Amino acid sequence: MDSLLLIVPPEPATAAGVSPDTVVAGLPLLRRIVLAGSRAGFSRVLVQSGHDGVERLLGGTAASELGARPTLDSRRRIVILPANVVPQARWLRALRETDVEPERLYADGQLAAVIDTDDPSAVLAAAAQCRGVGELLAALRLRLDESKLDVDDTGRFPLSKPADARPAESWLLRSLIKQREGFMSRHFERKISLAITRRLAVTRVTPDVMTVVSVGLGLLGAPFFLSSSPAYQLVGALLFLTHSILDGCDGELARLKFMESARGAILDFWGDNVVHVGVFACMAVGLSFAQGATWPLALGALTVVATAGSAACQSRDIMLDTAVGGDAAWIARVAEAISHRDFIYLVIVLSAFGKAHWFLILASIGTPIFFLLMLWVVARRRA
Repeated sequence: MDSLLLIVPPEPATAAGVSPDTVVAGLPLLRRIVLAGSRAGFSRVLVQSGHDGVERLLGGTAASELGARPTLDSRRRIVILPANVVPQARWLRALRETDVEPERLYADGQLAAVIDTDDPSAVLAAAAQCRGVGELLAALRLRLDESKLDVDDTGRFPLSKPADARPAESWLLRSLIKQREGFMSRHFERKISLAITRRLAVTRVTPDVMTVVSVGLGLLGAPFFLSSSPAYQLVGALLFLTHSILDGCDGELARLKFMESARGAILDFWGDNVVHVGVFACMAVGLSFAQGATWPLALGALTVVATAGSAACQSRDIMLDTAVGGDAAWIARVAEAISHRDFIYLVIVLSAFGKAHWFLILASIGTPIFFLLMLWVVARRRA
């Protein structure tokens, strides 16, 4: 069954001064709602609005304005959303997929409504004649029985005044924190990266630009590990940490402004691994200089090969947020735990004493184990 997101004006009494142009995290409110709807998988997005700048706000999106005489001739799931509610795509997707009884209005106050109907044109015609969500729902109640919509209210943020845009931004930024992260990444790095992302959101800086900057800083820090000097090593370690923090900004910015792309994901993933390879290689050469021996080069080669091999084996559904079932599940969880970048803080501590090179010994053990775990996970998933 096709799905339609219908965006209608809010009630003036509940959204005084909130306009489609109200900027929330770098995007006009109406554009943010439309993009969230497209990301949630709606086959069509219609906007009922008398605002003069609607065409400009919808430019480049798949949405269109609701006409005076709209016609749709097939059964539809219609989700009605007032234009003062900032939604997360996952929440809209849940509304699109929730089980409801046909030809019945399911409403959550004036914040959302869902209808499965064989006569979508009648709903759209009612919307075209109403001035706000309150009037529309009242008109629909005249012809449809109503039930309470059971909805997760953590996936939306209604704006009642323009000043609510700031807390809405904070709410959106908190939603960017992934469920599975290392302790320091979650409680330290994320706070910094989210603060940076909040400021970048209102600029023209793209996620790909942030990826390039992050990778550049990481590679800039790698040569400092050629030295045995604590000062040089600490500079390198802090640049490595800066890379890790900024590496979070590109993904945050992409998700916040709906700029995700396959190219960006590939650039981010391999850029991160190139930095790790560069750091491990420089540590190996630096330790070889310090010891006057060649065995550190062998450890470095092992670490670099295992790092590159692990990167080649990793798949998005294992390493990100999709659960792995079956016998491979516990191995995937262990592999994910090992892949957390909290090890950077150990590098910083060792660097303060000029011993960063010794981290290579740990890496030469950990990365091959990680590589083997990845090979096992991939083999189990293909079986």
